[in-house]
Amino acid sequence: MNQNQAADHLIREGRNRRLLALGATAALGMLAFATYWTLHASHFVSTDNAYAAVEIAQITSAVGGIVAKVEVRDTQQVSQGDALVTLDQTDARLALEQAQAELDRAIRRFRSQVATDVNLGAQIVAREADEQRSAAQLAAAQAEFERAQTDLKRRQALVDSGSVSGEELTRAQHAHAAAQAGVASAKAAVAQSMANLKAAIAARDANAALISDTTQENHPEVEVTRARLAQARLDLERTVVRAPVAGVVAKRQVQLGQRVQPGVPLLTVVPLDQMHVDANFKEVQLQKVRVGQPVTLHADLYGKNVNFHGVVEGFSGGSGAAFAAIPAQNATGNWIKVVQRLPVRIRLDPAELQAHPLRVGLSMSAEIDTRSIRQ
Repeated sequence: MNQNQAADHLIREGRNRRLLALGATAALGMLAFATYWTLHASHFVSTDNAYAAVEIAQITSAVGGIVAKVEVRDTQQVSQGDALVTLDQTDARLALEQAQAELDRAIRRFRSQVATDVNLGAQIVAREADEQRSAAQLAAAQAEFERAQTDLKRRQALVDSGSVSGEELTRAQHAHAAAQAGVASAKAAVAQSMANLKAAIAARDANAALISDTTQENHPEVEVTRARLAQARLDLERTVVRAPVAGVVAKRQVQLGQRVQPGVPLLTVVPLDQMHVDANFKEVQLQKVRVGQPVTLHADLYGKNVNFHGVVEGFSGGSGAAFAAIPAQNATGNWIKVVQRLPVRIRLDPAELQAHPLRVGLSMSAEIDTRSIRQ
């Protein structure tokens, strides 16, 4: 072997060693990547298609009226129960006073019915006494009629013998007629007293039907008017519209002097301490994702230096395309398959939210650890 051949041999050996080293390095790298992917990376799925969201409180008025005062402005922080809008209370106060008067009148009417029941009871007793007196008078009239009838018959028998004068017979006939009229009058008095007794009993029954088995507290009319009073008092309280949750005021539409109707949106309150994240993962990423798995998140607002920790709370009932205003027409002939994204709801740590507040719609990135489940 000459000198040139020896040099070429050394060059080839060096090149082969370098290629072998490069191949070994590549193999080790692939092995390391495969090991990293198998043991770690394959257990994580991530997306930057995620946004902060919250279930906002839309504020409406339960009663109508003219806006007398607007207590808040956009971006203002409010606590639960704070006054937001005050309506003119004149009509509500008048309605409350009228309802109070209605309740007082219903109570007085009930007391009057109770007193009437006592009075009708006394009238029944009086009518029963009248009936007994009429019966006694009828018995006396009948006795008088029988005596007059006997006297008349006796005198009629003696007229022919001349023992009784015509004048005496006439008096006996008059007495008989008067006794007969007295019996008729007594019978009419008995009938009238019986009718009066029945009328008194019916009147008492009718009055008793209104108050039987009731007291002033549970009488139907009193309860109805008391309910109206409670409604009027509630309507007066509702003229002050209060915040149902703590948060930040947004989308204020109400203005001073505006006449509002029940149910019309006035403003919204965003509860920042109840924020969550809607992360839109590709459908092929969700094979191992389960409710309760931990999530690490970052907000573009704070950058990578601030970590948010959350938990998978649930999955949407359909993809974003399924709920779009104009859904895709996949039945057409020019259909092209597109990987869909499914919104995943992620619950955030309230303490981290308090330290680093978020706003609705801010961009987020999320990474789910599919190895474990945390409640």
